[in-house]
Amino acid sequence: MKVKIIGQASLPNIPWQDRPAGSSEVCWRYSDNPVIRRDALPNSNSIFNSAVIPFKGEFAGVFRVDNTVREMKLHRGFSTDAINWKIEPEPLTFQCDDAEIGNFVYGYDPRVVNIDGRYYVQWCNWYHGPTIGLAWSDDFQTFHQLENAFLPFNRNGVLFPRKINGNFAMLSRPSDSGHTPFGDIYYSESPDLTYWGRHRHVMSPMGNSWQYLKIGGGPTPIETAEGWLLIYHGVLLSCNGYVYSAGAALLDREQPWKVIGRAKPYILNPREYYECVGDVQNVVFPCAALCDADTGRLAIYYGAADTVVALAFSYVDDLIDLIKTNSW
Repeated sequence: MKVKIIGQASLPNIPWQDRPAGSSEVCWRYSDNPVIRRDALPNSNSIFNSAVIPFKGEFAGVFRVDNTVREMKLHRGFSTDAINWKIEPEPLTFQCDDAEIGNFVYGYDPRVVNIDGRYYVQWCNWYHGPTIGLAWSDDFQTFHQLENAFLPFNRNGVLFPRKINGNFAMLSRPSDSGHTPFGDIYYSESPDLTYWGRHRHVMSPMGNSWQYLKIGGGPTPIETAEGWLLIYHGVLLSCNGYVYSAGAALLDREQPWKVIGRAKPYILNPREYYECVGDVQNVVFPCAALCDADTGRLAIYYGAADTVVALAFSYVDDLIDLIKTNSW
């Protein structure tokens, strides 16, 4: 391993498979995908775009579950190996001091991050349109909902795993009320997770590429000596609809709105059956990554075809090398 990983623990028990023999792919798929199937719960239509995190020597997660009524709910789950999951059949509930904010209408595409020993959930929440909901838990049992981070319309809220300039820091993608045929990534800071400011532009879509239409944050950024490693999604509009792929970028450690580099090729795109066929065809949507600081191994969790959760692997070194050697 060449690049020093900062603020990450040793996680030798994360899922892992070596790169297949003869393969030069920077990111390769788990051979037994999908790891969570659409019918893992009795009333689930689909389970996808979900977040996992180390928890008490094992693993916990917040999962997007669209039920057979097609309501979008968040569910809690636990696993000893981060592959075989026990997802609770009842949706996650939040304690909230404000009945207006706590009126849960829908929730989807969660992320989870540990900041100073507290687990923060970020998700797309409804408040007169999509915005970014926030909640925290000390024990993954009781979740306390905070103010929504931003006004509608916004999606893809991704907190950094430590404070920057003494403030909480978040990436987001302002949007519209629908399927949003545009989208840049922005950076914001907050002293208290209630009042947000210091908004800065980070990245725009890139023309004539796999991400020319819109982009959005993915898993929690990973801090390295070279900068913040950001895995994100990008979208193109083909003659057969949207195509969602995943890419990698490197952001400045103390001024994350400054992009150091951005890989030209995608690192993962829809090509397997479970990524191309489902409720929404041709979707790879990463929401979480487990990183072992000792080896630089990455286990990346992504939604496939808006239907199932799949798993892919990579190395921090390989992604940063790709960014440095083949960047816009």
